[in-house]
Amino acid sequence: MQEFDGIRPYSDEETTAAFTRLVQDPEFIDLIARFKSPRLSRWFPRLVRMRVKAWMHEKFGGLTRIDDIQAQLSSHVAALVDKTTTRVTQSGLERLDKQSAYLFISNHRDIVFDPMVVNYLLYSQGFSTTRIAIGDNLLQNRLFAELMRLNKSFIVRRNMTSPREMRDAYLLLSSFICHSIDTNHSIWIAQREGRAKNGIDQTDPAIIKMFYMCRKKSGLAFDEAMNRMHIVPVSISYEYDPCDADKARELEARAREGSYTKTEGEDTEQILKGLTGFKGRVHVHFGSPIKDSPDNPKALATRIDNEMNANYHLHASNLVAYQQRAQQDAAHGPADMLAGLVTADTWSDTDLAAAEEHLNRRLNACAPAQRPYLRDMYANPVASALKAQSGSEQ
Repeated sequence: MQEFDGIRPYSDEETTAAFTRLVQDPEFIDLIARFKSPRLSRWFPRLVRMRVKAWMHEKFGGLTRIDDIQAQLSSHVAALVDKTTTRVTQSGLERLDKQSAYLFISNHRDIVFDPMVVNYLLYSQGFSTTRIAIGDNLLQNRLFAELMRLNKSFIVRRNMTSPREMRDAYLLLSSFICHSIDTNHSIWIAQREGRAKNGIDQTDPAIIKMFYMCRKKSGLAFDEAMNRMHIVPVSISYEYDPCDADKARELEARAREGSYTKTEGEDTEQILKGLTGFKGRVHVHFGSPIKDSPDNPKALATRIDNEMNANYHLHASNLVAYQQRAQQDAAHGPADMLAGLVTADTWSDTDLAAAEEHLNRRLNACAPAQRPYLRDMYANPVASALKAQSGSEQ
């Protein structure tokens, strides 16, 4: 594993030193204090810091394995999930083998909650948790970097300018992913760089090409190499996105100005908002492992997209957003085309009316120019599901 030192998660041998650094960091202690006791930390900061330090030592001080830390954290993750969602459900795990490693390729809506809810469901059903791919842009926050590497996260380098630097970085990443699968460690990775802020989930073929780089050296054909990766498409669907207004503001700015520059600390702010904000119903569908891969990256990316979109569990928020858009724009098709789509629940007229009222409140909280972008991020999964359904029928 020494060749992967620049990108790999922390090992069991490194946990004690990493924990000590965190507990001695005032910024980290204040962060946990605000999270656990927001009111008390404001009025009695010194007392709360002492309590947090004692709690950290009591809960985690004697742990020397990453798996033990995750086991200790599991009840806190469950409490966070319970507090910020109406319900979390899954489908498809019954088709997977608990003794096998998989390459989970997922759509990407939230920076941290996406891989967290996948691992939460895996852990609760007796599976091993995954190693998590995170962009190096998130490592600008020192505390977040430390926490993520303690949580089985590995680094994906971005914004490289030199073709040679890019090739070397992708080859190293590919080798780490292949090594992980070969040594029975599952991987979670997003289907593209960055979140799909517009609600359109599309796999970047460049990521598929990266997977093949490590196998290509051994002479394996593309399809055989991909079959050995045990790729599982994962569809994560949220009834409501805590960061939807922020995404709409960014999309509108890009459309108007041609670019968007993040403010300092914006990623950290959206991480916290995504973790603590209300998400309503959440469903995660785990597809069947791909055992008959196409023979080229573009075709495999299309295959993953079709499975992901066809199995995306639509919520009432998606249906009412699509209906609203259909009423305004005939090009998107009438609402009566929605019969037969995969939904997270069976919705009554009362449910749909309540969802429309809630969506309208979120729309009205945005500037008028940003509202179409917010509506689209809820409506586009319906359009993608209709397209996937049409393709499967043909």
